[in-house]
Amino acid sequence: MAPKAKKIYKELEKFGDVRIDNYYWLNDRENPEVIDYLNAENDYLKSKTKHTEKFQEDLFEEMKSRIKEDDESVPYKKDGYFYLTQFKKGKEYPVYLRRKGNLEAEDDIMFDVNEMAEGFSYYQLGGISISTSNQIAAYGIDTVSRRIYTLRFKNLETGELFDDVIENTTGGCTWANDNKTVFYTRKDPQTLRSHKIYKHILGTESSEDIEIYSEDDDTFNTFVYKTKSKKFLVIGSSHTVSSEYRILEADNPHGEFRIFQKRERDLEYGFGHYNGQFFIHTNLDAINFRLMKTSEGKTEKEHWQEFIPHREDVMLEGLDIFKNYFVLEERENGLNKIRIKSWDGHIDYYLPFEEEAYSAGTGSNPDFDSEILRYGYNSLTTPSSVIDFNMKTKEQKVMKEQEVLGDFDKSEYSSERLWATADDGTKVPVTMVYKKGMKKDGKSPLLLYAYGSYGHTIDPYFSSIRLSLLDRGFTYAIAHIRGGQYLGRPWYEDGKMLNKKNTFTDFVNVGEFLINEKYTSSKHLYAMGGSAGGLLMGAVINMKPEIFNGAISAVPFVDVVTTMLDDSIPLTTGEYDEWGNPNIKEYYEYMKSYSPYDNVEKKAYPNMLITTGLHDSQVQYWEPAKWIAKLRELKTDNNLLIMHTNMETGHGGASGRFESLKEVALEYAFLLDLEGIKE
Repeated sequence: MAPKAKKIYKELEKFGDVRIDNYYWLNDRENPEVIDYLNAENDYLKSKTKHTEKFQEDLFEEMKSRIKEDDESVPYKKDGYFYLTQFKKGKEYPVYLRRKGNLEAEDDIMFDVNEMAEGFSYYQLGGISISTSNQIAAYGIDTVSRRIYTLRFKNLETGELFDDVIENTTGGCTWANDNKTVFYTRKDPQTLRSHKIYKHILGTESSEDIEIYSEDDDTFNTFVYKTKSKKFLVIGSSHTVSSEYRILEADNPHGEFRIFQKRERDLEYGFGHYNGQFFIHTNLDAINFRLMKTSEGKTEKEHWQEFIPHREDVMLEGLDIFKNYFVLEERENGLNKIRIKSWDGHIDYYLPFEEEAYSAGTGSNPDFDSEILRYGYNSLTTPSSVIDFNMKTKEQKVMKEQEVLGDFDKSEYSSERLWATADDGTKVPVTMVYKKGMKKDGKSPLLLYAYGSYGHTIDPYFSSIRLSLLDRGFTYAIAHIRGGQYLGRPWYEDGKMLNKKNTFTDFVNVGEFLINEKYTSSKHLYAMGGSAGGLLMGAVINMKPEIFNGAISAVPFVDVVTTMLDDSIPLTTGEYDEWGNPNIKEYYEYMKSYSPYDNVEKKAYPNMLITTGLHDSQVQYWEPAKWIAKLRELKTDNNLLIMHTNMETGHGGASGRFESLKEVALEYAFLLDLEGIKE
């Protein structure tokens, strides 16, 4: 029998409107009854998927078999060292190492995470930061999956650990040029907001650290970094629609930071530094962003001069600076473009990309003096490549192409980019991949994926794991819906706040389009999304459950109104400009009209798999727990409704590179079993 969560009547009132939440009690992770309920849901999932256990194991081994176990990254050069990451056969975690002077030099192992992770069910090492002298590495450790890191320091020449231990950080830090002063970000222990910048002197107690900056506006987060030129330390504050920076010479870590340009609502900016000038990437009078410049002593916006003008049809996404060139990352009609210009203006060209849909972007380029641009390229059918491009000679060299073990042949697969029409007439792009031979007769299973929030764009990308679906007849499609930035900043603006429902209707319209074009049918159409994409899943199955045979909702943000009214939990206050502030009646009513949890009804829903993590810091576990309890209470169908709670992890799932494949195997087995595919 499916678990049945008990009901405890609770009224939630706002603006005279009363919502009844019978499962509110599930938000107490210290309550043994809550843990019992989550375990009961896990037991129920095991019972309902027991017949697929062997299939899950086979899928896991199949996906794992395509991955080269002994592998390493392409080295990148910084300050006289080549840095790279290695994976060893049978090991879950990376080994970080470097070689001095040249690639043939002896390996200097900085961190073997396999050894460090022994005894932990979850282990994440992040934020490795090397001192200017190249002698000391700072790094962060998270063993809970709450994205709260402990900072440690290691002498890379002797292997000794310093006694310095700094708790409750974001995991990274920034070195001043004196090799002993670091700046780092602390988190609010309750909301997990990155809210304070501290200065630490190596060899001193963390209790003696000096607070340098406090971000008192609870809608902002703060962070710290150093410019590529190594001249300036930078403290940044940002939220959805505005940003602010403070700068200080890195040679003077005990000086006072000064404001670059004070925050203004709807003014976003960032900058690079080169040859006595700042180059500012900003939306000032430019919805798709432009590039401006100013001198070091005149950083306020009234001194900014246009360098690369705004373009209506091209979004300027990023800037990378070199001694002789600067590189612009642009997006036009949804496609990535990389533009190379010389500082003297004599050179200006784009890298050529020929596929109909692809993903390309600059990679790790820390060497300021280099004429080599490193970038990455892949598509739905082309494995990832790391490419070194000589900006002077235009010669390029593929440094590494992702090796897919087994009998993979890219010529056996096809990809397309199509345009569906939304209810309001807007054309919505869709990219898809399938194995050649797929027939457009409405009988092919199709998995439709999307995210659609925060301006985050899901570019078409290659996945060797996905081959396990494609080789069994599935088509995989990405809906580039509003709320992302696939078609520029206006595409994002048209899918947030009081336009949020466009995100959901776009997804439904894409699904209907694929059915009408006979790529699939409602008996074979499946939906998938995670986090804010999990909200998308909840909204669309409330709106149009009949067009989907199944849905996978991972770590879903589904209790929108209650969460956004609770400013004590992570993310809430910083997201008022994404979803709206429900303390304002107009936004409260709009959120309530689409919030998945508040809109569950007595009706038939598709087959569903929901996943979450007990320690999730982004979307608390109780949102999906409450949602499945309410769905099970009200749904009128006999379709499968199951939930997996990983009791040891958070928002990102398992930390090991292979352990996470077991979660994918569960998802794929769920889909394939619904199609009657058993092996």
